[in-house]
Amino acid sequence: MAKVLVVADIKEGAVKGSTTELLSKAKGIGAEAAVVAIGSNIGSLVPDLAKAGSDTQYIADDAGLEIFSAGPYAACVVDAANQFGADMIWFGFSESGKASAPRVAAQLDAACATEIIDVTLSGDQIEYVRPATANKVLQRVKVNSKQLVAVVRAGAFEAQEGISGAENAVTLSAPAADLKAVIKELISDASGEIDLADADIVISVGRGAKDQAGVDMVKELANDLKAGFGSSRAMVDAGLMAHNKQVGQTGKIVAPSLYMAIGISGAIQHLAGMNGSKVILAVNKDPEAPIFNVADYGIVGDLFEVVPILREEIKKVRN
Repeated sequence: MAKVLVVADIKEGAVKGSTTELLSKAKGIGAEAAVVAIGSNIGSLVPDLAKAGSDTQYIADDAGLEIFSAGPYAACVVDAANQFGADMIWFGFSESGKASAPRVAAQLDAACATEIIDVTLSGDQIEYVRPATANKVLQRVKVNSKQLVAVVRAGAFEAQEGISGAENAVTLSAPAADLKAVIKELISDASGEIDLADADIVISVGRGAKDQAGVDMVKELANDLKAGFGSSRAMVDAGLMAHNKQVGQTGKIVAPSLYMAIGISGAIQHLAGMNGSKVILAVNKDPEAPIFNVADYGIVGDLFEVVPILREEIKKVRN
């Protein structure tokens, strides 16, 4: 039986849903699933990690691991992978995962893949699928090494009902400090806005909003729905939105239950960041806009007229 080690994604002391999704997929392909959790004061998360689908929980709990640092973080993953005898090590789609995966692969002399959307097993043969050329094609890749280290694209796997595990915690030794790079301070976004990667609903604004007043109007719709608020690259380049709000090939990859593209034409680079969304609603006054080719629902109209109507209808439904 193949063995999959999932690297837990922990934020503010809680296990994120992406960890459950990866463990569900591991169980779904018939693999034995374990998880490695890294941080400070995380021992209490063992029951949650077992409930998410892991049968073994490797815990690296040390004050020195409170702030992410790629070197020590990767060392913990390698330690867990060796103890478990992992055939595959899966990271969720996060900055820490993308920073650590190449280090882990190099230390294990393993194949390394990013943004994978599927994995299959045929006997001992591992194959994975990933999009390429701005999602225009899908690559099916056969792994010729004994191990695969992979970063899984956001929303690629779904958590399955009835998946559970068992508590079997294994304590990992604290890794040596990284002498080549020392994290001095972690500066977080103090805006209080919903992280795009965590949002179940994402509303993005494009050049159709024209100016700051238009952006603010669309943001009110996001506030009404308690949605993550993103944008196209055009709005970032115009200085109207921060880069960390950009959705697309050179920005964030999101896969929410509902994605609303407001005033976005749908350039291929933007589509690469959101076409994994379960339901897509597009609003654009150009009926030939490419965004309508991927949208489940489309509204042809001026966003300055459509957005107030949407807000009003949402209020009616809620009342």
